Amino acid sequence: MHPDEERVLILAPRGRDGAVTEQVLARAGTQALACPDLTAWLACLQAGAGAALVTEEALAEAEPEALFTWLDTQPAWSDFPFIVLATRQAARRSGTASRLLGRLGNVVLLERPVNVETLASAVSSALRARRRQYQAREFLRERERAQEQLRRANEGLERRITERTSEVEAARETLAFALEAAGMASWDVDYVAGTSRRSPRFDAVFGYDSGGPDWDRDIFLAHVVEEDRSAAEAAFATVAETGRLDLECRIRRVDETIRWIAMSGQVKRDEAGKALRIAGILMDRTDQHLTEEALRQAQKMEAIGQLTGGVAHDFNNLLTVIVGGLDMMLRRPEQVDRVKRLAEAAMGAARRGEQLTQQLLAFSRRQMLRPQTLNSNRLLLDFKPLAERAAGAAVELAFDLDPALDPIRIDPAQFEAAVLNLIVNARDAMEGRDGHALIAVTSRNVRLGTADVADKGVPPGPYVVVSVSDTGSGIPPELLGRIFEPFFTTKEVGKGTGLGLSQVYGFTRSAKGFAQIASEVGRGTTVSLYFPRSTDPAGEEAGGGPVSAIPLRRAGDGETVLLVEDDEQVLGMAVESLEELRYRVIVARHAAEALEHLKGVERIDILFSDVVMPGGMNGSQLAAEAQGLRPGIKVLLTSGYVANLDDGQVIGRGELPVLNKPYRRDELARSLRLVLGAEER
Repeated sequence: MHPDEERVLILAPRGRDGAVTEQVLARAGTQALACPDLTAWLACLQAGAGAALVTEEALAEAEPEALFTWLDTQPAWSDFPFIVLATRQAARRSGTASRLLGRLGNVVLLERPVNVETLASAVSSALRARRRQYQAREFLRERERAQEQLRRANEGLERRITERTSEVEAARETLAFALEAAGMASWDVDYVAGTSRRSPRFDAVFGYDSGGPDWDRDIFLAHVVEEDRSAAEAAFATVAETGRLDLECRIRRVDETIRWIAMSGQVKRDEAGKALRIAGILMDRTDQHLTEEALRQAQKMEAIGQLTGGVAHDFNNLLTVIVGGLDMMLRRPEQVDRVKRLAEAAMGAARRGEQLTQQLLAFSRRQMLRPQTLNSNRLLLDFKPLAERAAGAAVELAFDLDPALDPIRIDPAQFEAAVLNLIVNARDAMEGRDGHALIAVTSRNVRLGTADVADKGVPPGPYVVVSVSDTGSGIPPELLGRIFEPFFTTKEVGKGTGLGLSQVYGFTRSAKGFAQIASEVGRGTTVSLYFPRSTDPAGEEAGGGPVSAIPLRRAGDGETVLLVEDDEQVLGMAVESLEELRYRVIVARHAAEALEHLKGVERIDILFSDVVMPGGMNGSQLAAEAQGLRPGIKVLLTSGYVANLDDGQVIGRGELPVLNKPYRRDELARSLRLVLGAEER
């Protein structure tokens, strides 16, 4: 024990109290030290002391926060003793004084005047209590020393065990390192003992931080995405016969992300052929799939340099018609017939530009889709007259359709555009060739196995295939791999933008299918569109008749449209069109402003909103909020681009009607009529 730990520290700065108390304690054989102020007293306390003697007025006059901080940081064994000399009081102490004494903790209160014997006895008692605390400190130190010795003994034992098993561990570490370097997880199942083991990476692949589930076949299959589950089940079913497991599929991790995995294993058998265990590896193949997809995309996008010669050329031609026509109309506005003719030409050019934009969006799969479950034969037969006109009188167009064709879920307009595009391409491929020109359109049910779709990015299963074949010149093998690239075309300059087949490609991918082309130079080409069979019954929604048959609808008495549009020029055009249709228009430039109107009391019959808007809320989300605020409110959305494919698909399921941009006044009027109610006149 340090000598300072036996001393008594005195704080009595008034008069000679400190010096007298120090002398009294010294005569009693107690080491004491009088401190001049709180700072010096606290410094001595921190250096070491057995007890402290302080006058009540010294505590009251001091700033005790530093003292309380020191008390709060005492070790667990310490409860430092204080002796407080107080002046006798007739009344109770103030609340502040009482709280101050209580804050000190271990306190003996002596009221002055105090005789020498009482003071010496109190100090002696406080020092004895402090010595017992020192004994507890020593006991704790001894226990810590014993624990340290035990820890060292355990370390020695563990070291000897580690040394004796180092060769086994080194082999395991080498194997684990090799697997980790290769991005592989190991696993094995002991059929005899009924136990299983897997490396931490196995759980990590499925998104578990640590301690994943007790894996079995059913838990594994629950992670496999529904489209790949049947293939995974088939792979497991063949293990007993082949003794091997080979599986590649998509899984859904615990965080809902989709990953590609490859899993393989080998069965170990005894001499009698009984299966003892199966062990193998699992790999996350997502990055490889993404790299392969990026490579394919890069190969497709390599042709983007043809944009200036293809799309820009076409757009400049269209803009020449539009700008030139508007310029001439502004110069001679009084010539009504001439203005009408120029306006019609400009409108036709604008429509061709709209079609070109839709082809671009189709390839990127950003177009607004309205999928329906239907029989594609009916669509093909309905637009056969248009197809015959597109093929031309010199070409025979034959339809060979399977009457038992399964239903598929597609966007009817996109489907018709894709098939029509293929028919036009087939017609162009046969121009100038001798012999009979034939285009055949066929439909069939097929079942594709795993090998058939290995490089298609779709699961195996039942599909419907619609094919367009021609007897044209065919496509050379070196060009066949680029045929679906955007802006790539085998036609002469000015004869095509190279977007037609890329539009077909994008449409089939949006419909969860794929496109395939087969061609032989001199014998013709066949393009086949594959669509997964739909389990829903085919509906009749695609054949509702032409929209143009609906008369132009103007607003009823006081009918009000809440128009939400962030583009000022589009907003101005829409306001003018709506007012011309005699609607009352309330304008909002973003969703938050629209919600303020919806929360009010003014009449709103229909919400007409753009889909893509700034501010964190799109048109679809705004529609949901609007229907919550005003149940039964009508909604019409409009957009020419969907920034997120999934959002676009949700919008296009028929729950919310959508008017594509650009639109004309009569198209707006018809859409408003259909939403507000066709029975109104």
